[in-house]
Amino acid sequence: MPPPTDVSLILVSLVLLLAGSSSAEAQPTSSVEARADSLVEASLLVDGHVDLPYRLNDFYENPAGPTVGGDFDYPRARAGGLDAPFMSIYIPTHLQSNPAAASNRADALIDLVEEITTEHPDEFVLATSPAAVRRAAETEAVALPMGMENGAGLGGELDNVKHFYDRGIRYITLTHGTHNRLGDSSYDDAEPRWNGLSPFGEDVVAEMNRLGLMVDVSHVTDPTALDAIEASEAPVIASHSSCRHFTPGWERNISDELIQEVADTGGVVMITFGSSFLRNEYREQDDPIRAEMNDHVDSMGWAEDSREAVVYEQKTRRAHPIGTVQDVADHIDHAVDLVGPEHVGLGSDFDGVFALPEGLQDASGYPALVAALLRRGYTDAELQQILGENALRVWREVEATAEQLQE
Repeated sequence: MPPPTDVSLILVSLVLLLAGSSSAEAQPTSSVEARADSLVEASLLVDGHVDLPYRLNDFYENPAGPTVGGDFDYPRARAGGLDAPFMSIYIPTHLQSNPAAASNRADALIDLVEEITTEHPDEFVLATSPAAVRRAAETEAVALPMGMENGAGLGGELDNVKHFYDRGIRYITLTHGTHNRLGDSSYDDAEPRWNGLSPFGEDVVAEMNRLGLMVDVSHVTDPTALDAIEASEAPVIASHSSCRHFTPGWERNISDELIQEVADTGGVVMITFGSSFLRNEYREQDDPIRAEMNDHVDSMGWAEDSREAVVYEQKTRRAHPIGTVQDVADHIDHAVDLVGPEHVGLGSDFDGVFALPEGLQDASGYPALVAALLRRGYTDAELQQILGENALRVWREVEATAEQLQE
């Protein structure tokens, strides 16, 4: 898809406006859905977080064709209008105690992404800059930028920031499930290790700024996020975090204060789709479904990474959506009300969560979300910002900061 220009944005808006009523709420359902489809096709759609590499590491299947597992593959991405999903280079917390193993895992997953683009060049292309994403959008290929999820992948070595930058990483999520050498994790039940960002974490943020990697504050504790925001000379992101307003007491989601702090850097908060992020009660609904599924897999004697188990898990997930697309729209509304549409984006967490809401159960579902937002009165220009232009703007500003720091 060609990247939108100022002129094309105006033309798209006029065409869509003439296609139906000026009030989305007054339009028939089919008209709103048609507008949503047109808008997604005309926009550059960036998703801040998709866990395809880790999913394929467990059970490999060709992502260029229809797959039996997960939420993302090329056909579903094309159906949903997705142009640039950030591939998550995820480092499990159990590898944190072995720095070499953590770094090796990161390299192996990057190798996997590179192999996908080499073996399927018509469907996928690596992207290490906003300009590369825009070039890919002029073709039928889906761009695959990469972000490292869990700074433990650096192996405690500052030089590895440059190593992984050279390998194509363009953001680092500072922590994941437990405290690490960079800072404290919102998922860890233990007492804080650093009470924020560690001294090593401060050095990592400075090096990320110098090289042009985005600092990602998803997964970290509030003090760690605030320290990272203060330490960074460039805008920061939350690559896949929804609003804590709807999940009181759950620190994994981002608070109103932090949404404002991220926006004040010029950054973007990318709303995730996973049911557990949408309402606290949804996490309670998720657990028994997953437990029953796992019991069935065990009773059948299937290995977790077997085709039989993957197919059964997918069938179970599809049969049990939790929440609806309106829940995701609520989170977007809340963030937009706080900081405006220019600081909000999308970070689905596809392939990284178990339950998803009805209407957004895989990468073909983005138009359903756009339709929901059109009915709430969002303009075409606002939606194009949220769909991808905000993320690309922040990425470019991070690059610009690096250029200044390297002068």
